[in-house]
Amino acid sequence: MNATTQENGWPGVRPEVVAEVVSGLSARLQKRLDGAAAKLAQRPLSREGDEWRVEVDEEALLVLHAPGGVIAAPASVRCGCLLAPACVHRAAAVTLCPLAEAIEGGAESSDADAPRVDAPRAEGPETPSAPEPVLRPEPAALTPSELAAARHLHRAACALLAAGVSGAGAVSQAELLRAAHRARVAGLYRPAAAAVTVVTRVRAARSGAPDHRLVDLVSGLRELLGLTVALSAPVDAFGASGAPEPTPLGELRGSARQAYAEEGGLRLYGLFAEPVLTATHAGAVSWAVDAGGRLSTVAEVTPHGDAATAAPLAVGAGNRTVRLGDAALSHREFSRAGLAVQGATRSAGGRLGAGASVRAVRAAGADWTAEPVAGLWSEPPGAQVARALAAQELPYESRPAGSDLLFLDVTLLGAAPTAPGGAAQLLARVAGSDLVIALLPGHEHPDLAFRANLALLATAHGLRLRLIGRLERADRPQLRLLAIGTPPDGSDQPGPVRLALAADRAGRANLGLERLQAADLQAPAPRADHPVGPLPELPTTPPDGPPVHVLARRVAQAVTTGRSALAPSAATAAADRSLLRVAGLSTAVQLLDGLRAAAADHRRDVFGRVVPDDHDAFATAWLAAAVYTEALATALCSAAWAADGTATDRTRQPARV
Repeated sequence: MNATTQENGWPGVRPEVVAEVVSGLSARLQKRLDGAAAKLAQRPLSREGDEWRVEVDEEALLVLHAPGGVIAAPASVRCGCLLAPACVHRAAAVTLCPLAEAIEGGAESSDADAPRVDAPRAEGPETPSAPEPVLRPEPAALTPSELAAARHLHRAACALLAAGVSGAGAVSQAELLRAAHRARVAGLYRPAAAAVTVVTRVRAARSGAPDHRLVDLVSGLRELLGLTVALSAPVDAFGASGAPEPTPLGELRGSARQAYAEEGGLRLYGLFAEPVLTATHAGAVSWAVDAGGRLSTVAEVTPHGDAATAAPLAVGAGNRTVRLGDAALSHREFSRAGLAVQGATRSAGGRLGAGASVRAVRAAGADWTAEPVAGLWSEPPGAQVARALAAQELPYESRPAGSDLLFLDVTLLGAAPTAPGGAAQLLARVAGSDLVIALLPGHEHPDLAFRANLALLATAHGLRLRLIGRLERADRPQLRLLAIGTPPDGSDQPGPVRLALAADRAGRANLGLERLQAADLQAPAPRADHPVGPLPELPTTPPDGPPVHVLARRVAQAVTTGRSALAPSAATAAADRSLLRVAGLSTAVQLLDGLRAAAADHRRDVFGRVVPDDHDAFATAWLAAAVYTEALATALCSAAWAADGTATDRTRQPARV
């Protein structure tokens, strides 16, 4: 098994290969492509070295030549049927292959095949990146080729949105990939990567992949359309009085490679490790903190071609050696140990380079209750949430490592529904406040240890923990739990249950890579000076908040079933409008009405037939609604995490926007 694909799985394919092969089909064969791909997926797949073989029928053999597990050219896909090379079998094959981006070499290309993994769930990257050894000044304005590429990408994205997941077949996906390749060639790396991410998530949605989340697809389309609109807009569109400050063109373009800066000597202290599992990649990432309190990451992430074995691959990656100098310790070991690094390089996002000049040796780690690690828990929860929400406004590749992580001391309250009729969630009270938060699994995949560990912790009422989690943006405080440890000694009275981990685990557990046992949770012996008190009471379920879901549901509905889905009955439209108006969300009413009007605004010819358009007006209305929904969700999340503990009540009141 190589680093690019799993045995018995399809190899990866470059996006531009998919675009070129599909565009070579006749219109008649393009209509048959989705059905042909479904049939080909049922045929047995075998591998011999760098070649994958599929027997299409008794007379035709399909051969995929993929050195390193990636099909890099259309000529690498060969079919023995009479219609080849313009046959549907070649196009069906590249449609079934997972997308793989080009890896451009650099001084530190040894880890160029691993994507950035600061947020492997919601914003999990689909596009590997490599360091940029030379930084060049950005032109002040778009060139004609860049502008043409941006507009091509915008048209393709609008068409895919209008079709929805149900209508975005292989041909629509290939057109977006063709536009993405043109954008990449023109130097628009960020929108090109966003387009590839959208296609990957559309594929996951259409195939019913277990890690598909509609919110991720909505987010990907919002980013892609936002970039193409900003790039395609006239320069003077931002110059009007009161207009928002335009995003610098350098941020909109992005970069082909990730820049690494020389850091010299670094003393790193392992913090925790977590599995990484996306639609295309699997592995593990270790988090560390340096003497100055800055977070860094070391990743072991590779593409996979078989979703069934991706989770075990991610868990197993925790036992692989950290790729940093001559360090001979695994990611699990590094999460409790330390490293002394010479010649270190680090990206702006905190990723550590693994170039040939880097030297690293094992060193002692630090407890979570000792400096410099303990300083991560000294920041107030409200300030941590503000930092995490502010980082979401930055381009993904520019976000500091760990910007979405929260470091809290809590007391577990047990499982309880957080909404009327909702599923039970593990609740915890933040130390030093009345703030109650819901703890969610770090990743929902059932083969990872997160869910089982959370179920065990739900039985430990009163357990006091020091934890690390990833902020889940919602109108109620929610956190995706990643790692736990023992709280500082003497900070509180001992609870009815305490964390009693083995000595070699250094008082902490990586919840995605390690399974807790019942023996790890023990009841301490009563002490006269610190008697064990009664179990804390569960908070009452708060009432529902503003009905922001009304607009968000229509935004997501358009992504799922396309433009035609936004033509409900008059009664449904009136009900949505009434809910939003009662809550004071007048802007949401206007945006929803505008979205429905744009969806229904079809020009017709003299015979009454709908005339196809470019869907630009519909996409513009959808983007406005999606951006508003995003901003409102961020505001409600910030209010819910207010440090005084009263935000839960405030967010239940009608919001005036």
